Amino acid sequence: MSKTTKFRLLKMLFSLLILFATFNQSSAQDQYELNSGWLCMPSTQVKAKGTEISNATFSLSGWKKAVVPGTVLTTMLENKEVPDPFFGMNNKLIPDIYETGRDYYTYWFTKDFKEAIPGADGQVWLKFRGINYSCDIFLNGKKVNDKPFKGMYLRKTFNITSLLSKSGTNRLAVIVYPPDEVGNPNGGQGGDGTIAKGVAHQYTAGWDWIRPIRDRNTGIWDKVYIERTGGVSLDNPHVVTLVPGKREASGPQQPAIIKVSAELKNTTARPVTGNLVYTMGGQKVTKSVTLKPNSTNEINLPELSFANPKLWWPAGYGKQDLYALKISFLEKGTKLCDSQTVNVGIREIQTAWNVTTKSKEVLVNGQKIFIKGGNWIISDAMLRFTDARYDTEIRYHRDMNLNLIRIWGGALIERPEFYQACDKYGMLVLQDFWMSGDCNGRWEDPMKLEDQWKRRKYPDDHHLFLESATDMIKMVRNHASLAIWCGGNEITPPDDILIPLRDSILPKLDGTRWFIDYSNSDSMSLNTIGGNGDGPYTIQDVSTFWKDRTFPFNSEVGSVGVGDLESLERFIPKANLIAPVYITPEKREAKGPSEKVDSVWDYHNYLGVGYEQHILPYGKPADVADFAKKAQLVNYDQYRGLMEGFSAHMWEWYTGVIIWKTQNPWTSMRGQMYDYYLDPNACLFGLRSGSEPLHAMYNPVDGMLMVVNNGFKGKQNIMLDARVFDMDGKETSLTKVFCFLDPASTKKVMSVKKIVDELSAKKGSFLSLQLLDENKNLLSTNLYWLADSKGGYSGLNELKGSALKMTAKQLKSGQIEVSLSNPANGPVSFFNRVSLVNAQTKKRVLPVFYEDNYFSILPGADKKIIIDYQPEKGASLPMITLTNYVGQEQTIQINP
Repeated sequence: MSKTTKFRLLKMLFSLLILFATFNQSSAQDQYELNSGWLCMPSTQVKAKGTEISNATFSLSGWKKAVVPGTVLTTMLENKEVPDPFFGMNNKLIPDIYETGRDYYTYWFTKDFKEAIPGADGQVWLKFRGINYSCDIFLNGKKVNDKPFKGMYLRKTFNITSLLSKSGTNRLAVIVYPPDEVGNPNGGQGGDGTIAKGVAHQYTAGWDWIRPIRDRNTGIWDKVYIERTGGVSLDNPHVVTLVPGKREASGPQQPAIIKVSAELKNTTARPVTGNLVYTMGGQKVTKSVTLKPNSTNEINLPELSFANPKLWWPAGYGKQDLYALKISFLEKGTKLCDSQTVNVGIREIQTAWNVTTKSKEVLVNGQKIFIKGGNWIISDAMLRFTDARYDTEIRYHRDMNLNLIRIWGGALIERPEFYQACDKYGMLVLQDFWMSGDCNGRWEDPMKLEDQWKRRKYPDDHHLFLESATDMIKMVRNHASLAIWCGGNEITPPDDILIPLRDSILPKLDGTRWFIDYSNSDSMSLNTIGGNGDGPYTIQDVSTFWKDRTFPFNSEVGSVGVGDLESLERFIPKANLIAPVYITPEKREAKGPSEKVDSVWDYHNYLGVGYEQHILPYGKPADVADFAKKAQLVNYDQYRGLMEGFSAHMWEWYTGVIIWKTQNPWTSMRGQMYDYYLDPNACLFGLRSGSEPLHAMYNPVDGMLMVVNNGFKGKQNIMLDARVFDMDGKETSLTKVFCFLDPASTKKVMSVKKIVDELSAKKGSFLSLQLLDENKNLLSTNLYWLADSKGGYSGLNELKGSALKMTAKQLKSGQIEVSLSNPANGPVSFFNRVSLVNAQTKKRVLPVFYEDNYFSILPGADKKIIIDYQPEKGASLPMITLTNYVGQEQTIQINP
């Protein structure tokens, strides 16, 4: 068979895949979730068959409560059969599936529910949004799936109308089998690599930021629905928005073009005539159709010219307006059969090649966006997803002044609820498919069971990969936030996956977004000597970010993220709260480690982070609390400096940077702006500062003062006020100068290196940079702590306390305003952490959104901070604590 013939056959196959009936993430007309009342039992303890178990007469006495959506391990944890695997060394106490065999984690799940047999043409559908890894389904004594149901990322819909019980009481029974290949968790990236032989998570066999998930996330891990429709069901609506020209973020707009289609399935044995209709923003579009008996058709509605649209913009560039689009099928134009509602953000994603940087730049609505992103693994390693957690995590990313999240390829196509939060907060999304250079053979690796040639062909079932990709594209393609598709993490899929995905499936199902063949592809960027890559991953001297040119669109750079003491106490036993011990060179064995780390810290991925040379300039840590405090200084400085260094060369060296990584799905110490329990550390606030849309900064290499403007409009008469303070609070003015800033630009103002070095030589100093508008309103503030002439921070060790005056009042339920004042004629009040705490336990309330934190206040200056949180019903008002670098602590009540 010729290559041409093979390719034509592949195209035909994938065209058929595209027509597979699935369901969309949007809200359906009449559906409910089966999310409680489930029971389960290990299959090894059940001798009966599915036809028996799903019969209402079968006794479920002794069956355990199950968590659905959830995994076997979440159910075992809920039933207190295993200890919390995220605490201490507990994960080692849980049997691993590689040792136990798959039967150990093969489970039956049952659910009784009420649903009557519908009248007339009414249909009832059973919908699964995700099962890992394969299953058989039974309802009321009958098998539901007549074909194998395999693959973690496939949604499946079953018409159960004919299987419903006449009594209206129904029993569903599902046996769930673990992945066929569970992988040996031998300590390698993805263990021995064989976990990638399936179409599922790769991280569950372990990585350098997580330990193995013992059941490999086996279970009914995503939502289960019952939906009712008429004789015609409406599936997979698709909304495309086109925004011609270069747009402004506000003001009147030229029309946008709206294209809408949907799949209609006629379940009846007769032709059905009716109208497919949608409404959006007060406008209505209709198309009359006739559907053949027992047929599925994709229907395209007429294009709509949408006048004066409210556009959707990435965070920091404009508002995130969304329209509710309701699409329905009306039999004979009057009888509602089915409908769905899709939230639509009107925007268009474009790309262009920047010849200066030699990299792609991303445009939204015709405006180029400097990408400031974070890498994301998954919200929870055991798949305990909630709308509230998604909302919190995405808001944290927005609050860090980021505008993009990349979903790493060893996890999943993120859930619709994730994308809904990204739509809300303006986070663009770069979505990888399920490949990784580690498991899929990019590099030679002695930890892997099979050689590169064999791993290059993973997964075993390429058809399943493409079928899953087809389905997942349909699930999330309507979200405004989805901006970029990516074939895999640091490697392309095999050609017989890549070519149809790139050339057939994506153009037909989406076709509106940039597709990258792999995450550090040469099509993404080329460095000065050619080729692309990523990193570095270790802590850098801050000057490195300013002077050393890296990849023009760097998809992974960064590393640190250890939390403070209260964060560490949440997952490290008290006996193991021991600070790393730094070994002096004379006592270190040849090529041996420079740090001695507690075994629990090692298990939670501290080892290799390398804080040593960055903490020691602040003085050797006295204990774990002192270590954690000094780590926050490093965290803040590291991520502020990283984003400042990239911003300093915006459009000159770089079009974008994505930090590796900004969150952790378990209690790891590697790369996180907030911990697993959603408590921010200083990384978050340092990054927030360095990523400000309008920001003044100091180049540590040449002492240049610079101002960054990320906005679409220029800025006139912005004053830069630069001052130095010594450790006693004595002030030296460097300059007060008006700046005139072009749109999307970085401006060099002046070098102050000589005078700053002189003022810092003895004990170090504080460098204050402020931006003010014409009315002297403070627009931005940035404070650096600078080392002495020996590279140490000797002055900080002698810094005197400056007790702030502090009050707090409740603005409304869930919102607190804290007012702080630093007396004049004293020192800088340095590195203050505000915490909202429970009034009884004095432990932090989580999650909480702080307008600023780890902040400093100049002598004689005031500051106000807004705190947002979700109050518990019936709970008393929390309290406010404030700690500073010298160890002073205050606790005050909140005025209602």
